Amino acid sequence: MGSTKVKALVIESKDYKEKDKLITLYTLEQGKLVCVMRGVRGEKAKLKSAKEIFSFGEYVIEDGKGFNIITQAEVIDSFYGLTKDIDKYYEGCAIIDILKKISTFESEPALFIEIIKCLQALCYNNVRKYYCIDKFLLSVFKALGYSFVTNDCSSCRARLGGIKYFNLEIGEVVCPSCKSGMSIHISEACYIALKLLSEISYEKLSSLKLGGGGAEECYRLLEKNFEWRTGGKFFSIPTI
Repeated sequence: MGSTKVKALVIESKDYKEKDKLITLYTLEQGKLVCVMRGVRGEKAKLKSAKEIFSFGEYVIEDGKGFNIITQAEVIDSFYGLTKDIDKYYEGCAIIDILKKISTFESEPALFIEIIKCLQALCYNNVRKYYCIDKFLLSVFKALGYSFVTNDCSSCRARLGGIKYFNLEIGEVVCPSCKSGMSIHISEACYIALKLLSEISYEKLSSLKLGGGGAEECYRLLEKNFEWRTGGKFFSIPTI
């Protein structure tokens, strides 16, 4: 029986059998892995702190007949602060759900680093609502080839003026002359939010202050774009 140590984030945790958990890890080395943690639902279980969603650490995995088995775990960060703020918790759950839907069973180091930086900013920095998830979604779309925050219309290449649209069919920002029936008008506040959030680092997000409801409009736009680009929805942040 072989064993492997991976650096991983728990992105799903389900009850399994009487006292076990079926855990989905997002790992630096292998992408997604589905494993069992045996007896971890017991009150005195040694690994119980490593079974929860958001747990980030080093996990030792051994080959099993049905599922691989997590035999050891050392938690680096549980991002516990997310559970103390309802807005941050919902935003974190949405970010994790996006990751679950776009990640693969292969190593994606850039995406792994992105998700950890995103959760660190959300948990520990005084970042306003929607900023982290907006930036994470922008990074996801950029990785898919949609770097749509430009100064020019993506269709005719004319300089964008005050009136801008987002064309869901092509996933790009266009001018009024190039808009289609599937285009959404975006406000200047939203466009500025898209631009600034795509350029700033997670470490500096707490210093950013967007006005005019741009961050929320940006989120709703990116949420629609995600559905168009992937064919699926992710957990939507409730309006509280």
